[in-house]
Amino acid sequence: MKTMRSLLYVPANRENMVARAHQAAADVIVLDLEDSVPASEKDLTRAGLRTSLASLKNAGKTVHVRVNHLETGLTMDDLAAAITPDLDGLAYPKVADARQVYELDAMIRLQEQRTGRDPGSIALIPHVESALGILNCREISTAAERIAGIGLSAFDYVADLGVERTPGGVELDYARRVIVHCCAARKIVALDAPYGDFRDETGLTTETQYVKSIGFKGKYLIHPAQIEPVNRVFAPDPGAIEDARLIVSTFDEAIARGEASVQLNGRMIDPAVVRRARDLIAYAESIQ
Repeated sequence: MKTMRSLLYVPANRENMVARAHQAAADVIVLDLEDSVPASEKDLTRAGLRTSLASLKNAGKTVHVRVNHLETGLTMDDLAAAITPDLDGLAYPKVADARQVYELDAMIRLQEQRTGRDPGSIALIPHVESALGILNCREISTAAERIAGIGLSAFDYVADLGVERTPGGVELDYARRVIVHCCAARKIVALDAPYGDFRDETGLTTETQYVKSIGFKGKYLIHPAQIEPVNRVFAPDPGAIEDARLIVSTFDEAIARGEASVQLNGRMIDPAVVRRARDLIAYAESIQ
């Protein structure tokens, strides 16, 4: 699976922003057909989506599209426009239960068949945006094989709770930890909500460091200025990579000698430590 440290929302109806996205260093460009596109422009935006997808793909970008929820009646038209040879994944908003994912998955499979795409080749990122969605997160995370991660949408979530979003984010802590545990159990990635103030790099960095520490693997972004700080936080520390390589080599050499107990500089090295080291090395190599 491709790395998803930074996922930049780009309004699909804004040609100038789509053009700038060709040079953006985000791991994923997310062309948005949902909130950022007014109802009066949705048809025209869909008509130009194939060109935008092809152009971004030719520029070497990984490209997702955020479609509208099933309740809007727009989803099938969104999928018909988005599912082309150049689409990598779909973001699906306001998921409250697994039934919605089942229905969407069937619609995606139908479009994959119609366009000659391999079944299951398009990744899906359901976004949880309500208390009900958090309570159903476990079932949502297992509702389709194509699910590559779960995203949190913070502003809708706190509105559903009837509270304000605060700089410290304490109101999001339960939801974040539920999402992290569901994703870890499913071996998919937990993706955090955007940070609202794109001018506040310090606040963005602090929040990203925190969500990384509890298990998130990436973050949605609303502005190109947020890409570098988020990529930097999620990038492995060079010292940690060097230590991981030493752990793996020490362990492998000990096993080759027939030794069951391994220590390195006073630390006992067990299989769980080695697994974490191997995962870190693989992750570092995936973003080079």
